[in-house]
Amino acid sequence: MPEAGAAIAAITVIDSHAHVFRRGLPLAPVRRHAPDYDALLPDYLALLDAHAVSHAVLVQPSFLGTDNSFLLDALRACPERLRGVVIIEPSIGVDELTALDRQGVCGVRLNLVGLPIPDFAGAEWQRLFARVRALDWHVELHRESRDLAHAGQPILDAGCKLVVDHFGRPGAADAGDPGFGWLLQSAASRRVWVKLAAAYRSWPDPRGSEARKAAQALLQAFGAERLVWGSDWPHTQHQDIVDYASTHAALADWVPDAAARRRILVDTPARLFRFV
Repeated sequence: MPEAGAAIAAITVIDSHAHVFRRGLPLAPVRRHAPDYDALLPDYLALLDAHAVSHAVLVQPSFLGTDNSFLLDALRACPERLRGVVIIEPSIGVDELTALDRQGVCGVRLNLVGLPIPDFAGAEWQRLFARVRALDWHVELHRESRDLAHAGQPILDAGCKLVVDHFGRPGAADAGDPGFGWLLQSAASRRVWVKLAAAYRSWPDPRGSEARKAAQALLQAFGAERLVWGSDWPHTQHQDIVDYASTHAALADWVPDAAARRRILVDTPARLFRFV
């Protein structure tokens, strides 16, 4: 592996949140939706090239459940350019986790929107968290802000790195949202990162004042060294109102300072997602 400094210099932008899938794949028995279109790796790579994005993180879509095979095929196709975040059962064994690690997986996703929050204090979950910690992976959490403390604190208490999806899905980017307040306070742990992605899942205007206010609050609390950017391609359930270009341009509106954007787009995700 090249020296870390040289490896980072070769990175232009890291898209820290995208999905690939195709129609006809086996679906999770419990799901909120199932797209009736394809989001194929060649199409995604073409978008990355068109926007000078050198690297990316593929996140397992919740509607595919724990069958990560399509994502893993994509990682095998571009092992230097891509990393993966998978959905797994807490009972997964060490050998299976080690095999995923070798294939470029660097985290576990918990998409808990619309689902009961598991009992993370249970032995099976605690065993999984210990294994995630030993691999230096992170746990990615997707949940509305009102439940972030309930879902996120046990993960931190288990000693894991926590990556919070989509701004933390706040209802309001101020003290009127206690869950978002917890997220801001969690920055003190130095083990929480937040994805500036999919603002349209929280606000009708992803480049409006609410998204900008939330981004600035997160930047003040976490600093650029704990924030990453993601396109959320192919913008499932919102593909008619946004595209890659608009999500790519939004960060400059949220974070006007070029040096801070560089850290959010390159330095921070390069280390978090193990590109260096």
